[in-house]
Amino acid sequence: MNRTSTSTAPPAPEAAPAAGSGDGDKLAGGLKQRHLSMIALGGVIGAGLFVGSGAGIAAAGPSVVLAYALSGLLVMLVMRMLGELAAADPASGTFSVYAERAIGPWAGFAAGWMFWALLSVGVAAEAIGAAGIMTGWFPGTPSWLWVLLFMAVFCGTNLAAVSNFGEFEFWFAALKIFAISAFLVIGVLAVTGVLPGTDAPGASHLLGDGGFLPHGAGGLVTGLLASVFAYGGLETVTIAAAESENPVRGVAGAVRTAMWRIALFYVGSMAVVVTVVPWNDPSVTRDGPYVALLNYLHIPAAGQVMNVIVLVALLSAMNANIYGSSRMAYSLVVRGDGPRRLGRLSGGVPRLTVLASSAFGFVAVLLSYWWPDTVFAWLLNMVGAAVLVVWAFVCVSQLLTRRRLERESPGRLVVRMWWFPYLTWLTLAGVVAVLLLMLTQDSTRVELYFTGGLALFLSVLGHLRHRTGRRRPLVGADPATD
Repeated sequence: MNRTSTSTAPPAPEAAPAAGSGDGDKLAGGLKQRHLSMIALGGVIGAGLFVGSGAGIAAAGPSVVLAYALSGLLVMLVMRMLGELAAADPASGTFSVYAERAIGPWAGFAAGWMFWALLSVGVAAEAIGAAGIMTGWFPGTPSWLWVLLFMAVFCGTNLAAVSNFGEFEFWFAALKIFAISAFLVIGVLAVTGVLPGTDAPGASHLLGDGGFLPHGAGGLVTGLLASVFAYGGLETVTIAAAESENPVRGVAGAVRTAMWRIALFYVGSMAVVVTVVPWNDPSVTRDGPYVALLNYLHIPAAGQVMNVIVLVALLSAMNANIYGSSRMAYSLVVRGDGPRRLGRLSGGVPRLTVLASSAFGFVAVLLSYWWPDTVFAWLLNMVGAAVLVVWAFVCVSQLLTRRRLERESPGRLVVRMWWFPYLTWLTLAGVVAVLLLMLTQDSTRVELYFTGGLALFLSVLGHLRHRTGRRRPLVGADPATD
């Protein structure tokens, strides 16, 4: 059951001074509740849903619905835990700060830089997906040119005031939600046979064409990893909460509403697609499941309209991920876990970390030029594994922090994890189980080894920095919060 506290929340802590700025600046506030809700959706509705889900359907067949449901349940529980921590103590470093306090400085260092890498890779993946749409509209144009253009535009957007970023994300996320809602309505009408010119497909596509599990358990595991990546980025809302007008209320409301909306959009969309369209239809992977379904139903121009929506979704997610990665990097720098020269604010915006966080996206220009047909799928798998590592840090941090909060500050538990500690332990076990399943698949084993090696390297580096005294928080900032 939902054990939500009725205690009055304490005043939201002020953002810490931007050490090293020399002028006493702070991270600029200005994000409203409506911005937070849309940022939560904007950061997660992108390449994973509109583009990557096609690869998940090809691998898992109709069982992709089960894959998205399982990973959706997992992320819902993780976000509940993260919401509990963020409402109790909003910080732009979010779970990196909580891992540092609960586990140790090495954990905060590893979790923070792992998430930074995750979002930076996500930016590259979104850019490559958007470039794929543009090359379809403008044959003969190089993919890398579009990637370069998009990265330049959204790096510039994030160098501006945070309120402009919030307004941009609000309207573009609203457009995405409207489009997905319309898609679900059309899909349900087609499933029931109410849509003119269609017959109800029944279970013919769900159980035919090789059955519900056409590629067996291996296909389900591959689809599960693709769906895990699709949910990555939802954590950005807890980062943005630190720059909102009311961090405690904002993050609590955003987490509660985002969870069920994401489940509806993701699981509902996949169920509609595999019910109406044969899972092995080449257009599902070639054009993406959304466009494939609308074209399959012969709805005039709907496929091209959806392509426009997909492009907007990808670019919006790019924008949100650059924002999230830059704020995480800034939090790490201020706490002494990054290059000190990056800890400077200009107009309330950490512009140097914005530039640094955009760098990998620019590297994607070269990746898309050298390996245009393979880099996107590889990036998806690597990010999926990194998401799981971050979730594991969240679970352990919540386990350790909840007991301390109950003992010292029960009034700060504005959001509470359900059935604590049993669901927390179950969630952690689920994360570990998915990681172990990845070891059984040739298609994901290499990416898991790479991600695991990165996590180990960051953990050791964070430990050594702390032990050798090289970890020096910037003067004027609270190393525990920002």
